[in-house]
Amino acid sequence: MKLAILNGHVTDPANQIDQTGHIYIDSGRILDSNVVAEGFRADHEIDASGLLVCPGLIDLSARLREPGQEHKATIASETRAAASQGITTLCCPPDTQPIIDTPAVARLIRQRAEQAGFARVIPLAALTQSLENKQLSEMAALKAAGCPAVCNTTPITNTAILRNAMLYAATQGMTVILPPVDHWLSHEGSAHEGAVATRLGLPGIPEAAETAAVARDLALAEQTGVRIHFARLSTAQAVRMVARARFDGIRVSADVAITSLFFTEMDVDGYDSTYHTSPPLRTQSDRDGLREGVAQGAISAICSDHQPHEADAKLAPFSATETGMSSLELLLPLTLRLVEEGVLSLSDAIARLSSGPAEVLGLDSGTLSPGQPADLCLIDPQAVWTFSHDQMLSRGQNAPCHDWEFKGRTCLTLLAGKPVYNTLDTRLTGQT
Repeated sequence: MKLAILNGHVTDPANQIDQTGHIYIDSGRILDSNVVAEGFRADHEIDASGLLVCPGLIDLSARLREPGQEHKATIASETRAAASQGITTLCCPPDTQPIIDTPAVARLIRQRAEQAGFARVIPLAALTQSLENKQLSEMAALKAAGCPAVCNTTPITNTAILRNAMLYAATQGMTVILPPVDHWLSHEGSAHEGAVATRLGLPGIPEAAETAAVARDLALAEQTGVRIHFARLSTAQAVRMVARARFDGIRVSADVAITSLFFTEMDVDGYDSTYHTSPPLRTQSDRDGLREGVAQGAISAICSDHQPHEADAKLAPFSATETGMSSLELLLPLTLRLVEEGVLSLSDAIARLSSGPAEVLGLDSGTLSPGQPADLCLIDPQAVWTFSHDQMLSRGQNAPCHDWEFKGRTCLTLLAGKPVYNTLDTRLTGQT
């Protein structure tokens, strides 16, 4: 199908484009608008006047719960929710059941995503077999099965094993994604170690649980030369450490969960288990430091850290509830809120959701470059709407921001040129 998207405000940070323009698509790929033949005749045209045209968004951390926990969510349900927010690529952490430590599981996840047809799913391979932090996974085979990075969802306490894993990953050209967490300082905690946790009687997780792990992992990365990525930083001090390491030439990047840019330890008050997260929500000073890191580029990506749960998972006493929020459908709205609040420019905001994540994993996506798959989204920046649990497409209803009013909403998502979410039928016309 040939498609023309006309007169939209094209924002493509990877190519430093931020202007009104046209996008032409043929056979699922983007054409060079400067060399489109005079004979090009679109099967359909979209009048994108007043709309933002952006690369499809990339989420570096979204638990889809399949395989193994389909009572919480499925690949089909969560990728459908992703498409409604302009997200065309999702990275699935390895703690599925079975764990992504064999090529067969990686291929299964990719096949299920292709069958659903709403978004691409990239499986992230386990750094160690069964995530037990004892024996290294077969990284070469996992890379061949479509895993561009390896990670552990739990901290590795044995430094020798982590060093060997980094050396192996370096030989394969794979990014090592690490949770910046010291096990011994964090495993018994459930909230940030501070005034709120003390007043509520909750076991605390100190700032040092993150900074100690970051310091160790940076030292190992400098020695081994591997590319590392810290997943979901939560403290301002860790941001400063990563910024300094990048300045010194260490191959390191980091992301932050979108919810950590808005919520703090104060939201835990009242034992609201919606805000029981890992890493925990930190202080307002930390939140401001994270925002500064995103604005200055020390943090190159914003992720959803999507963790859908059934209702019962959040009904126990605070420390006994399962961690995480259903935040996939908040990734774009909250990021646009950062633009509205003056924290980010629109171009930088889109970069943290597209070209930034793509660079972390070495992907060709996250751009509107000619020849690339036509993964893109159209956003109505003037649309005002209210986020409501009963309108969520995700199976997980454990989301914050209920009844929040947002400005800016996805109205079309294309995956390889195919509409996977569309509220623009009145603007989609056929050529005569």
